[in-house]
Amino acid sequence: MKDWRWKVSVAVLGFSVSGLFAVSQTANSESLIVERRPLSPPSTEQDPSGALKHVHLEEITYLSDGLRIKGYLGIPDGQGPYPAVIENRGGNPLLGVWTEQLAWRVLGKMASWGYVAIASQYRGAGGSEGHDEYGGADVDDVLNLIQVLKAVPSADTTRIGMSGLSRGGMMTYLALTRTDKIRAAVIVSGLSDLLETAKSRPGMLNVWKNLIPDFSDHMEEALKKRSAIQWPERLPPNVPLLIIHGTADWRVSPLQAFDLVRALYAAQRPLRFVMYEGGSHGVPEFEEQRNALLRSWLDDYVRDLKKWPDLKPHGD
Repeated sequence: MKDWRWKVSVAVLGFSVSGLFAVSQTANSESLIVERRPLSPPSTEQDPSGALKHVHLEEITYLSDGLRIKGYLGIPDGQGPYPAVIENRGGNPLLGVWTEQLAWRVLGKMASWGYVAIASQYRGAGGSEGHDEYGGADVDDVLNLIQVLKAVPSADTTRIGMSGLSRGGMMTYLALTRTDKIRAAVIVSGLSDLLETAKSRPGMLNVWKNLIPDFSDHMEEALKKRSAIQWPERLPPNVPLLIIHGTADWRVSPLQAFDLVRALYAAQRPLRFVMYEGGSHGVPEFEEQRNALLRSWLDDYVRDLKKWPDLKPHGD
């Protein structure tokens, strides 16, 4: 970390420094970060473009419902103010957990675009306390990142976007029903109909049984609560959604995306839907195009606060 930024963080957050960690000494709402560990930048071989030279990345521990939750925070060089983006990972406590390498690849890239990028491991994963409920109380771990961003001097918390992949799409939809602080969102291969997944991937039932409280007794109710297809009207009418999916995705059926887009259109929610032919889960075959779309969406509706066009039928 640059020396001046570390001093600013200490002054603003009330942190005391011990080794590589900064520990909060106050309990106000802007001091949810209790540990910060700066990460070494990637090598030239890992970052041949040199885009990450102007990014600071650190592992953080923050408070969420009294639990110590792990996460990562990427900050561009400079004083800002920078727009921010919350990135929601997919998977479960044993799959898709953030690593330093993945954080550099995803959050570091977003920070190189000029965003303060932040992500949670969710409770029960990656060294976090608590138990992952797969879209239950763990959604608080996402929402509390909004408060964490207030502790970052260069972050403009009036301009926050959100992005989610797979299970992270589900987390994004759930979070959007509980906050008005998000300007726009991007969902890639998002899980939006867990009842359909239970049929197409019955093996997921064992995963959910181990995570979702009282799952065996209230399976249908629990899955509906976590499925945006059941409540499209609860998604905010002023948050533009970019929904990206691949036609060859077996983990989350493309039919879920089609069904949700149809429901969102009927509810007159602002959206753009992009389906990549032959794209698998996360559409890695189209990574460059996918990232360009994501960046453009964030730039338009988070950074620049572009107004959404009229959704009602109009024209000649």
